[in-house]
Amino acid sequence: MLRVVSWNINGIRRPVQGVANQEPSNCAAVAVGRILDELDADIVCLQETKVTRDALTEPLAIVEGYNSYFSFSRNRSGYSGVATFCKDNATPVAAEEGLSGLFATQNGNVGCYGNMDEFTQEELRALDSEGRALLTRHKIRTWEGKERILTLINVYCPHADPGRPERLVFKMRFYRLLQIRAEALLAAGSHVIILGDLNTAHRPIDHWDAVNLECFEEDPGRKWMDSLLSNLGCQSASHVGPFIDSYRCFQPKQEGAFTCWSAVTGARHLNYGSRLDYVLGDRTLVIDTFQASFLLPEVMGSDHCPVGAVLSVSSVPAKQCPPLCTRFLPEFAGTQLKILRFLVPLEQSPLLEQSVLQHSNQTRVQTCQNKAQVHSTRPRPSQAGSGRGQKNLKSYFQPSPNCPQASSDIELPSPPLMSTLMTPKTSEEEAVAKVVKGRAKASEAKDEKEVRTSFWKSVLAGPSRTPLCGGHREPCVMRTVKKPGPNLGRRFYMCARPRGPPTDPSSRCNFFLWSRPS
Repeated sequence: MLRVVSWNINGIRRPVQGVANQEPSNCAAVAVGRILDELDADIVCLQETKVTRDALTEPLAIVEGYNSYFSFSRNRSGYSGVATFCKDNATPVAAEEGLSGLFATQNGNVGCYGNMDEFTQEELRALDSEGRALLTRHKIRTWEGKERILTLINVYCPHADPGRPERLVFKMRFYRLLQIRAEALLAAGSHVIILGDLNTAHRPIDHWDAVNLECFEEDPGRKWMDSLLSNLGCQSASHVGPFIDSYRCFQPKQEGAFTCWSAVTGARHLNYGSRLDYVLGDRTLVIDTFQASFLLPEVMGSDHCPVGAVLSVSSVPAKQCPPLCTRFLPEFAGTQLKILRFLVPLEQSPLLEQSVLQHSNQTRVQTCQNKAQVHSTRPRPSQAGSGRGQKNLKSYFQPSPNCPQASSDIELPSPPLMSTLMTPKTSEEEAVAKVVKGRAKASEAKDEKEVRTSFWKSVLAGPSRTPLCGGHREPCVMRTVKKPGPNLGRRFYMCARPRGPPTDPSSRCNFFLWSRPS
């Protein structure tokens, strides 16, 4: 039997719930090994690893008993990324990063790319630069003893952000590239399994709130899946696409079979989610070899749950891992390169070395001449200074030639003359001035006292009481608006219960209240 599992792990370096508490000293490395042991699969495909090559450590990449393959995002750090872990008894014969073939190595690539003339080179590079696809080719043996080729495509398809229309275009182009590559592999005689996070709920039964969504069936992603997948029912003679949704093949009417929930709203407690993760197999493979297809909602640690399938075939391991295997990376293979290897050519011709030496000698001579010239032109202390010694600081401040100098003959009026120019105040004016000044001081003192009183009242009163929601009369939780707009950064109160169906009284009510600024 061959067991394959796919899981959007939402960060491979993040300690998984339940594992970090058991092994706090080495939680990240232990978590990967513990995950692989608990999933108990021959091939484990992970999505959204959120790790780049410079941040990948050996304990995360190399796990005893497995050989691993990574695809990294080349544009952003801590974003996207997929990884495939294969047991040693399921070692692939080839492995390749990306769908277009631009990142394929000369040796060990999967091949079979199909006709991609509708894409430009820049578009293909952009589609593969986010680290969203990883292919592994395996040899399998059926129960009849026949050997076949099986290609696994581990994918993390893009999400279409409603606020960014260009991402929907990117998503659909990625879908198109994925379909071209998968169909090319089928045409070459290989069985194909597409597994991972496709980021689309195919049918209304796969979404918790499909009834209230506008134009659910008209979504471009769902139309693409309609063209890719056959009609439900493994034994049905009529089909549209070359692939079958394996879970719906075995569980065509199972409701509430979701794989993704919002972690912010706590929707997993009430199973208020959607099915975004799939194991799609070509029609012949699913009908002849698939024994089961399953979800693992009890496995925690991510906003997704694992999905998988069991095939009635055995794996024929390759004698050696493909070059893409992480154990062959220089930083893990004990062949760490020196920085000089990246800064100078490995081989230099004698003529080039002689020219470099001559240029170095000329530079030294010119430098010495410049230093000698600087020393000769620099004035000596005996020449620069005068016999009087150090100058006075006032000598550096000279009057501007544009401004006439004030005459020293002009004399300012004496204080007695200035006093005669001032008009003395009468006794009545002095009394009025004293009264006005006294009232002003009293008003200032009163205002200061009121300010102090209000301040201490606000401090001693403590924070304002948390309001109760209208539906359950329970304390609310405070949230902050993170969506760009006029209310960005504002805080508000809402029901603390997890999100769920509107008909469920135990789910969140519609209470909402803006928080007053402190």
